[in-house]
Amino acid sequence: MNRFKNWSGITRAVLAGLLLGLLAACTTEPLPAVWTPASSGSQPAPGVQGPASTLLPPTRVPGAPIFSPTPDAPHTLPTLRTQTDQYVVQPSDTLGTIAQRYGVSLGSLVSANQISNPNLLEVGQVLVIPPPEPLPPGPDFKVIPDSELVYGPVSATLDLPAFVQQYNGYLKAYSEDLDGHPYSGAEIIQRVSYEYSVSPRLLLAFLEYKSHWLSNPDPQGELRDYPAGYVLTGREGLYLQLAWVANNLNRGYYLWQVGAFSSWILADGSVVPVNPTINAGTAGVQHLASLLYNYTDWQTAVTADGLFATYQQLFGYPFDLAVEPLVPSGLTQPLLHLPIEPGAAWSFTGGPHGGWGSGSGWAALDFAPPGDALGCVTSDAWVIASADGLIVRSADGAVLQDLDGDGFEQTGWTLLYMHIETRDRVPIGTYLHVGDHIGHPSCEGGVSTGTHVHLARKYNGEWISADGFLPFNLDGWVSEGQGVEYDGTLNRNGVVIEAYAGRDAINQIQHD
Repeated sequence: MNRFKNWSGITRAVLAGLLLGLLAACTTEPLPAVWTPASSGSQPAPGVQGPASTLLPPTRVPGAPIFSPTPDAPHTLPTLRTQTDQYVVQPSDTLGTIAQRYGVSLGSLVSANQISNPNLLEVGQVLVIPPPEPLPPGPDFKVIPDSELVYGPVSATLDLPAFVQQYNGYLKAYSEDLDGHPYSGAEIIQRVSYEYSVSPRLLLAFLEYKSHWLSNPDPQGELRDYPAGYVLTGREGLYLQLAWVANNLNRGYYLWQVGAFSSWILADGSVVPVNPTINAGTAGVQHLASLLYNYTDWQTAVTADGLFATYQQLFGYPFDLAVEPLVPSGLTQPLLHLPIEPGAAWSFTGGPHGGWGSGSGWAALDFAPPGDALGCVTSDAWVIASADGLIVRSADGAVLQDLDGDGFEQTGWTLLYMHIETRDRVPIGTYLHVGDHIGHPSCEGGVSTGTHVHLARKYNGEWISADGFLPFNLDGWVSEGQGVEYDGTLNRNGVVIEAYAGRDAINQIQHD
């Protein structure tokens, strides 16, 4: 079985299709505000080549057997506890989150502590944490390759609106207002895809598997308001449902990569040890399904007759589209600079944290501009380009810079500058050099409690952790995490700057 190998050398020769883009939780401009090679009025700088319009080559002989690839070498997983433990309840804890943290069912936690009302916990209460009572390990069946979970290279070949229009289901005519603008079903899927960097094919396959929105023109009951099966008041509608799906696909994917899972806790309380030979993409699917299904239905959802079969029916064998390695070993970061102008001291306010949403890799760092004012205030300080590259998205607080110049954010290195004010924000199609103006920091886009810039990296659509195998290096300042989201340091030549959500001598940083 063949797959795409050495992707970095053939990127421009295989991309075709439609690319839309928009990233924000709060929209201020209509979709799209994104670079596409055919867009009028915005052209790349001289010498920047757009991708060739060629079809993807076949990777498997027609009629050849379809099977799940050979399991990977066993992944290192946490060891399941065999002893009783204790836990002191902290503010914001729930029994559900405690059970998830310790890999036990909610029922066993309630029983071990003789809790009459699971909704009532007291801060400081000491809980007995029984050891897990696991079922046999989960299946080793691979559902999708890693490159079909992320918004990666092959995502650029899908004409999403045209694909949706082929089907006469509810999705075809669906419309939803987001931030004062009407969005079609296809536009919502596209938006979720690039916000969370999750494959639109996978989102479509899941939507069809769970609620048949592609094939059923009239879904009934909860399937109409909660097409992902996440039934919670205030989370109705396609956008919020798919945002939850994408966030949890990412959670399974990125936490699997760092060995954070030893078991899945299913919707019926069953504890299923993770099979150590699955890949990260399959871990994302297994985690998502664990939140929705009992043991029997989960086993179906994550094996050959489940989501895999729906994906195959819609798009063909998923491993035919595998890009391997998605993130090559030995990958190095391009030369990057601090996104702040020389001469001004900014505050390093956020160490490694989610690139987008709580489930993504801890791909981002935060910097707040000079000044004494707190909260969401107007700043005339400039965020500057950290590298040379083409602006392929600029809307709703987000600016996305493509560093390889092919006009696609799904390939190679890209930088996300988030919370960039509309005023003076760089337009799409602009080619910037290091130090050129991106715009002013603000609270626009996403969720923000204070004016700042959020800087994150992706490679082939995968969020690159700021405290993982390839930490940020900005003018020699190297990021390091402390094991807690937003905690971290920047280190250069023995000098350490500590992340702090305010202004203090410990977090001041200045561009040389």
